[in-house]
Amino acid sequence: MNGTSFKSDIRYWLKQENSVNHLMFVNITVFVVMGILYLLAFLSKGMFGAVYAFLLYQLELHVQPDLLLRKPWTLLTYMFMHAGIFHIFFNMLNLYWFGNMFRTTLGNQRVLPLYILSGLIGALVYLAAYLVFPPTSYLGGPMVGASAAVMCFLVASATLMPDVEIGLLFLGSIKLKWVAVGVIVIDIILIPQGNVGGILAHLGGAAFGYIYVLTLRSGTDLCAPLIALFRTTAGLFDRSKHPPKKFKPKKSPLRVVRKNENLHASRLDELLDKINEKGYDSLSADEKQWLRKYSDEK
Repeated sequence: MNGTSFKSDIRYWLKQENSVNHLMFVNITVFVVMGILYLLAFLSKGMFGAVYAFLLYQLELHVQPDLLLRKPWTLLTYMFMHAGIFHIFFNMLNLYWFGNMFRTTLGNQRVLPLYILSGLIGALVYLAAYLVFPPTSYLGGPMVGASAAVMCFLVASATLMPDVEIGLLFLGSIKLKWVAVGVIVIDIILIPQGNVGGILAHLGGAAFGYIYVLTLRSGTDLCAPLIALFRTTAGLFDRSKHPPKKFKPKKSPLRVVRKNENLHASRLDELLDKINEKGYDSLSADEKQWLRKYSDEK
């Protein structure tokens, strides 16, 4: 594979308007950059070691109040950091599976907001545990990883479609609800073995995934403020929404004919974009009927 082909593949992957892809790309990029710095630090034992230590300290989450007040941004940055190859591999694998299941059902616009909110909830659960429980060697260490968000997408997907079956190695097909229950039970069992902060963050993300779907069904979208914020921010930089005026020649009969021929294709594109952004359930009854009719004709 040459460099041009690799760049083209990455560019195509990112242009699919899939926020799961974008989140994976950011996580992997941060991991690779930090990994290269760690390697250079190991080889040089000099400047790169100081750079690596400084960046790690600035990006990982510390729950001690004095440190957190000096570095509040770590409530966000920690969820894009990972501690090792297996840590990021399994997190990204599960983010790809369950993030896309969630995205297909509820739309692309909710993926990034839910990732951020669940990561924040996981961090706050860890912080609350550190402040409430007596000091121990299990609590208070720095935390990194997207696990709280991954657990959120798993539980949210299992709440949305509990009876969907997925194939697991050595176990065969299992309903999604039992996969979620199994992962939560394993987390709880592993609490005495250490990583208490990480496990508490997992459970916080899982609880938020369940609560999010329940509140959404009742008519309240907890992601709505962030969705509106991201939409407004994107609109400020999207020049396509305010294109320069162009000279428009008079319509000829040929152009009218071509426009009519492309009407169905344009309508289909609009509906597919809507499904990608907000999910299939966002379509109106007329739109679903039109889509079924178009599919039957083809």
